[in-house]
Amino acid sequence: MSETAETVERRDGPHGEIVLRRRGDCFEIIANGCFLMDSADGRSERLMVSAALGALGRPEGASILIGGLGVGFSLAEACADPRPGRIRVVEREQAVIDWHTSGSAPLRRFAGQGHDDPRARVIQDDLLRHMRTTDERYDAVCLDIDNGPDWTVTDDNRSLYGPGGMAAVERVLTGQGVLSVWSAAPAPEFARALAPRFARVETFEVPVLPGRRGAPDVVILAARA
Repeated sequence: MSETAETVERRDGPHGEIVLRRRGDCFEIIANGCFLMDSADGRSERLMVSAALGALGRPEGASILIGGLGVGFSLAEACADPRPGRIRVVEREQAVIDWHTSGSAPLRRFAGQGHDDPRARVIQDDLLRHMRTTDERYDAVCLDIDNGPDWTVTDDNRSLYGPGGMAAVERVLTGQGVLSVWSAAPAPEFARALAPRFARVETFEVPVLPGRRGAPDVVILAARA
């Protein structure tokens, strides 16, 4: 992308600085000076949701928890599918939620019909706290937090991908539940750590778009059956 980045909004919050930038038609989210995501390509975020639904034996009426609202691609994918009966998105950054729902809501369109879908609700909370305290159970848990298991911008996100975080995931998963995890790069050690907890673990790579650099995004899918 050759366009100059324009800062749309900058906020300081409990987890540091978060910035929304615009580069031409593309929006970028920057946390504590590190690039998190942009709206240029949502294939891997969509795959995280579609692979989880596809792995469920009986996905009609499925309940799905998405960790991280981001630019909205995963919410859009979940709401474009008629099978889920209940969709919850947990996002800890109020700024991200506001960029979808308040004022000019620059990110709203990337969530498709997600913010108007009666099946869906966005919850402002820390994901680990939500999973440890909620009474709801989910057939699929889709984690798109930070840059994935092996590189987190904020230190307190690391625990999500450790034993304590996976115990919280298991707490909210139904008996035949599925976990899918987005990562900005392959995470083989994390995938191996899931093997004792799940019957099947697979990794899918999403090729980098022509003209873009970097490692391919990865979706790690873990199923109980």
